[in-house]
Amino acid sequence: MNLQPDLFSGAWHVFAALCGLGVALWIARTAPWRRLLDGHQLNAILGAAVILTLLWSLNAGVYPGLNLHLLGAMAATLIFGPQLALVVLGLALAGVTLNGSVEWGAYPINFLIMGVIPVAFGSLYFTLIERWLPRHFFVYIFVNAFIGAAVIVLLQGLVASLALFAAGAYPADKLLSEYLPFFLLLGFAEAWLSGMALTLLVVYCPEWVASFDDRSYLMNK
Repeated sequence: MNLQPDLFSGAWHVFAALCGLGVALWIARTAPWRRLLDGHQLNAILGAAVILTLLWSLNAGVYPGLNLHLLGAMAATLIFGPQLALVVLGLALAGVTLNGSVEWGAYPINFLIMGVIPVAFGSLYFTLIERWLPRHFFVYIFVNAFIGAAVIVLLQGLVASLALFAAGAYPADKLLSEYLPFFLLLGFAEAWLSGMALTLLVVYCPEWVASFDDRSYLMNK
């Protein structure tokens, strides 16, 4: 959503920067870096970052400082796992910042709202689905990739709206009536994008998808 820095006070930016630093340390310590030794995996991560940079550059403005665009967080989480998904989203955010769509001063708070929070929600959602529903190919595609992507976009929109209201950037009635409803449409588009991407990957390149295991989802089904 490419928030602008003047929508938030300095305290918000400091808080976001500290959160981002903590997340960066967690990624550095726990990410499966050995996967990047595989050239295909490295190319997939860099390619995903480029694709998301392009998607995030195609945004629609609602109000000054408020833009809507496809997110890709759920798909990235399912494909790469939470740590590497945050690397992909961080690179994509750096890309749209370099091309002038966002100011560098807003990088920490954009990374928090467009990266950390959606990936955290996506990881939790996937864990709950794995626990409560059977491991089946169609459950993975439709519940995790399709419905999950829409849910995560809606939750991200809700969190962003709450942050904008709490920061005093916009009144609640304007956000509820003229900003948050657009995430319903965005969620539908996000669901199709995520569902199609994951379907193609698990069919043709399942070894690229960290959350998918043929033995769990396909054998004896």
